[in-house]
Amino acid sequence: MLEELIRGLGILAAYFAVLATAALTMRFFVKIPNEPFRKLLHMILLGSLFVWTFVFDTWYLAAGSAIAFALLVYPCLKLAEKIKGYSSFVTERKGGELKQSLLVVFFMFALVTAVCRGIFSDKFLVITSISAWGFGDAAAALIGKRYGKHAIEGRHIEGKKSAEGTFAMFAVSFLSVFILLMIRGGMSFIAYTVTALITGAVSAYIELYSLHGSDTFNCPAAAMAVLIPLVHLFGGL
Repeated sequence: MLEELIRGLGILAAYFAVLATAALTMRFFVKIPNEPFRKLLHMILLGSLFVWTFVFDTWYLAAGSAIAFALLVYPCLKLAEKIKGYSSFVTERKGGELKQSLLVVFFMFALVTAVCRGIFSDKFLVITSISAWGFGDAAAALIGKRYGKHAIEGRHIEGKKSAEGTFAMFAVSFLSVFILLMIRGGMSFIAYTVTALITGAVSAYIELYSLHGSDTFNCPAAAMAVLIPLVHLFGGL
């Protein structure tokens, strides 16, 4: 168990060191627009999920190490905030955003892992639940910023949201869930399609109405809450 923990944390540290260094170096030498760079960091963070899921064989080590990693990284980022220009360099929309987001993401990883692997012993449900948010949210931001023409307004909608961005969230969430469920197997083509459609629609709806960046937690939790009963209904559990 100790060997698995050390190996897993070592691989995670190497993963973040290599990719984060590459991204920040690119940011330093190449003028990358803020939103694409934010989503590049977002995708690096999302990619670490595959390390947590497939490097750790024991679910509680995967969940526990995610929480431990968050608690270790948080004070490091707090110190980094004292560096002049740090916030603008990492494209924070408000002070402390990065460290808070990382804390929420890692705790979300731990929760989804505990439910999907701890209760149902299913690694692919972890990947699928979080990918429904991760890839969809990136698409929503990039498409919405670039092509958003039709604003969606409402009392409980925060910021500038567009129909184009929300549709991108739905479409990419649907495709992510559909492809991952197909790889997972165990259900019919109709079941994959229906499950992906419902999960994509729920993810897009939750993202649209999530406030203060809470979609980081809300969307994966909602996707998981939809996926598990649907996969069970269609005989996949």
